[in-house]
Amino acid sequence: MTSTSTSKSNSQAGKDGYALAFDLGASSGRALIGRLVDGRMEVEELHRFSNDPVQIGDRLQWDILRLFHEIKQALLEAKHRGLTVTSLGIDSWAVDFGLIGRHGELLGNPYHYRDRQTDGIMERLFAEIPASEVFSRTGIQFLPFNSIFQLYALKQAGSPLLDGAVRFLMIPDLLRYFLTGEMHNEFSNATSTQLYNPVEGTWDRELLRRLGVAGELFGEPVQPGTFVGRLRDSLCEELDIDAVPVIAVAEHDTGSAVAAVPATERSFAYLSCGTWSLMGTEVDRPVLSPLTQQLNFTNEGGVNGTFRLLKNIMGLWLLQESRREWEREGQSHSFPDLVAMAEQAPAFATLIDPDDITFMPPGDMPSRIRDYCLKTGQQPPADTGAIVRCILESLALKYRYVFRKTEQLSGQSFTGLHMVGGGIHNTLLCQWTADSLGKPVWAGPAEGSGIGNLAVQMIAQGLLADIWEARSVIRESFPVAEYVPGDQAQWEAAYERFLQVTGLNE
Repeated sequence: MTSTSTSKSNSQAGKDGYALAFDLGASSGRALIGRLVDGRMEVEELHRFSNDPVQIGDRLQWDILRLFHEIKQALLEAKHRGLTVTSLGIDSWAVDFGLIGRHGELLGNPYHYRDRQTDGIMERLFAEIPASEVFSRTGIQFLPFNSIFQLYALKQAGSPLLDGAVRFLMIPDLLRYFLTGEMHNEFSNATSTQLYNPVEGTWDRELLRRLGVAGELFGEPVQPGTFVGRLRDSLCEELDIDAVPVIAVAEHDTGSAVAAVPATERSFAYLSCGTWSLMGTEVDRPVLSPLTQQLNFTNEGGVNGTFRLLKNIMGLWLLQESRREWEREGQSHSFPDLVAMAEQAPAFATLIDPDDITFMPPGDMPSRIRDYCLKTGQQPPADTGAIVRCILESLALKYRYVFRKTEQLSGQSFTGLHMVGGGIHNTLLCQWTADSLGKPVWAGPAEGSGIGNLAVQMIAQGLLADIWEARSVIRESFPVAEYVPGDQAQWEAAYERFLQVTGLNE
């Protein structure tokens, strides 16, 4: 178990029981157990599993029943190890959902956000409802896979799923329903759908009406930290376990990751770094200015009724998908090997905008990177190391751009950047991010989403007073590496060229 010391008297109550966090990412899932002992949070991985989408014809879907099976395996593992589980919570990626029919059964596997059903749908919807109105009602950035566009695509296609549905449940909502038999929508994930009105504090019924989607599908969202049922009797009998209480945590994994940011100041910037990179800050109320829409930032729900002003960045998806292509070609490289190759490649030879729509779908990422370079008048990267360096340097430069825009929109000035998530294992990216920003980067914890999930459960159980006590405990319980910026001259020059290549305006 990972821990260091701090002193919080009320955390002694966690010694005899464990919170169980299911943290589901776009490529893998994990179950973590955690408890408080002498004011320290101790966390251990209980179970890890892959999360592979399934291509059937031209449709890409999630294997939701496999995920539920893996959740049951973790519950069995806890039983076999004699662990007393006092609560459990689930967080996952956002936007995707399942629809429940009149007899309480799931109507088809949830579609993957990279499925092509939403191609061209955003423009069709904006022909009926102006983009400015959608943003002013929801405060959410425009991404082609947002739930609003997925639902509109189903509606436009005449899908029978909507006709037979009685409830809309996002991925953690759906898995909780399988576990407990109770249906609840959770606040942080609800806001990500682009169907929630943060000013009114509920689903935007007028927007739903104009989309032709029944408002009755959506339950009143519950806040992170709400008890939302217990394991159903049939599951307890199947697994021979107790009826563990289930807590709705900050169920968008970024919401959980931000809950785990070990910040000492109320004003802080964060980067949740993984398949996606999400950078922003925590605010008390949504920022709904025209500039926020123009810069395509988003306002998603957080813990304690806060909002996360942030921007999605394509993230390490580019590297992961490049590696998959090289493996298909018979070249097997570990991620540390790829980083080592990048260090040997020439600096700033080619730059890309990681968020160019070209890089969104699965497939041959190295070829698309070379094509982007040709289109922007650059010499394409010559080998594997050059491609990896291009990806990592471009990400670090895009982080600088978004960091500055976050300061501008929030009216704050940040002393540095907190990085959490699995991407912090890429120490080269952490260092280049500090170099690019010209400010320190504090990296840790790596399992940010899972730890934030556990923290919200512990607050709900009364083991921690609030999110700031949780952050204090997290700061003292897990290592945080500091990266100090180095030579600025070459990064300044690279940033100017990055803006020119990408067409972004400072």
